[in-house]
Amino acid sequence: MLKGLLLDLVFPPRCAGCGHTGHFVCPECISSLPWISPPVCPRCGKPQPREALCPSCWGWYPAIEGIRAPFRFEGTIRQAVHSLKYRSIRALAQPLSELLARYYGLATIPADVLVPVPLHRNRLRERGYNQSALLARGLGRTIGLPVIENVLVRQRDTPPQARSTSVEERAQNVAGAFSCGGNAFSGKRVLLIDDVCTTGATLDACAAAVRKAGATSVWGLTLARESKGGNDATCTT
Repeated sequence: MLKGLLLDLVFPPRCAGCGHTGHFVCPECISSLPWISPPVCPRCGKPQPREALCPSCWGWYPAIEGIRAPFRFEGTIRQAVHSLKYRSIRALAQPLSELLARYYGLATIPADVLVPVPLHRNRLRERGYNQSALLARGLGRTIGLPVIENVLVRQRDTPPQARSTSVEERAQNVAGAFSCGGNAFSGKRVLLIDDVCTTGATLDACAAAVRKAGATSVWGLTLARESKGGNDATCTT
């Protein structure tokens, strides 16, 4: 506690949106966040004029049952995610996970356990932490669900999805990249957690591995989603 107070005096929290000190995301910026309002595609969660499959999901038969995200990946949310992910401002995970918890309380998403989308060990070594795991832990503390880590493993060090230019390329990039050991997911409803959702490939590849390990259902929850793109479920990690 004392260490945290001293750090706040030397390095006071600064809002990821407006830059004002006092909060990592200030109340004013929270009030203007780009929430995704229903109706949405029941599969990928993309905003739609009505609650029906979006054109990108027609003919797509994923392992994942559905994906949801509370925010569009723009403005303050984009800045906050970049600060958490690339500037090592890990303290942002707590207020961002609280926003996820607020959304989870309103959404109908079946879950027994939370599972963060894993980084490959090389990427984890470079970054020093997995931002998705930080979000999952914060969410788990708030909503009272256990977080299972190190069972779903990223066995191939694939190129970042943000570098892929098409839905097909993203899917090929992560196909078979994940595996699970043991029976930790057997009979469980699994909720995968990640920071940003773009096209669906990463979350769907994770879901395929988790289902193979015995999960009864697999959904995805990300903090934000790109407003453009194809089958939206993949992550930019």
